[in-house]
Amino acid sequence: MVFKRLLGSLGVGGPTVDTVLDAAPGSGNAASPGGALTGRVHIKGGSSDFDISEITLELIARVEAETDGGEQHGTVAFERYVVGGGFRLGAETEQVVPFSVVLPWETPVSELYGQPLGIVLGVRTELAVAGAKDKGDLDPLAVGPLPAQEAVLEALGRLGFGFRSADLEYGRIGGTGQQLPFYQEIELSPAPQYAHAVNEIEVTFLAHPGGLEVVLEADKRGGMFTPGHDALTRFTVSHEDVATRDWTAEVDGWVRQLVEHRASYGTHAAYGHHDPYAGGHHGQQEGHRSGPGMGTAIAAGAAGLAVGVAGGLVAAEVVDEVGDFFEGDDEEDEGDEG
Repeated sequence: MVFKRLLGSLGVGGPTVDTVLDAAPGSGNAASPGGALTGRVHIKGGSSDFDISEITLELIARVEAETDGGEQHGTVAFERYVVGGGFRLGAETEQVVPFSVVLPWETPVSELYGQPLGIVLGVRTELAVAGAKDKGDLDPLAVGPLPAQEAVLEALGRLGFGFRSADLEYGRIGGTGQQLPFYQEIELSPAPQYAHAVNEIEVTFLAHPGGLEVVLEADKRGGMFTPGHDALTRFTVSHEDVATRDWTAEVDGWVRQLVEHRASYGTHAAYGHHDPYAGGHHGQQEGHRSGPGMGTAIAAGAAGLAVGVAGGLVAAEVVDEVGDFFEGDDEEDEGDEG
């Protein structure tokens, strides 16, 4: 789908920009974390000539943050690419700028088997024209799982876990190699064999070129004389493990260790200092989250979400734009079906 916007900073007669992503939702061509994002930026000249000094793409994600004032929402710009520029656009002429950029390895997964997970990702196009900059409309971005991520999720499904929701939490998980200022949580209802012990399990993937960190958190049920608490464990796998492991047995072993794990992350320090990739071994290591919902204050993030732009966070009203964007897309789809 193509989205058009007249550059407001240039007024009537300015150029228009359309960005077309190959990895758009519903295209069947989702991008992958660490993989290529391709597409084309279409620019149509206005009533006079303009110098296009720079064309920039910005990846954004809708995130949540829990603060003392309650849950807040905002967007994080987590990567930026210059994909063109340095040319003069003649009046009423058209220029197409193809691009291919590499997504960060920790880019969240927004769909599984073509079904959306509720994660809002987008690409915003910015033109620098005649000394002025203007941000274009958002294009929704579809990202599917890496083979290792898919293998873990498939194994959880075979074990009887069910998908509840997915979101992006602003904050960091201590003791990991996390690079982005937020992480994805995939919340699962417990499999029958674990329902007596846990209310839900949350899965976080932190991918990197050498492999994948899988962080599992369980909301453990309390007993008659003991309160419920959270347990957190972390496992690492390489990308080459996908074809060689019995993932159902492997993941079941992870969950068993998690359920039997008695320590709450709340007793740990805010951040870990060990090298999560040292030795490259696969196995259990303790981790702890330092993001929202983990009992740790994130004053800087909260300030950014509340007052506007701070530390890469964009004001919450931008989220309304993103939400309206997707709602409008859904309405068009429904109209097509009717």
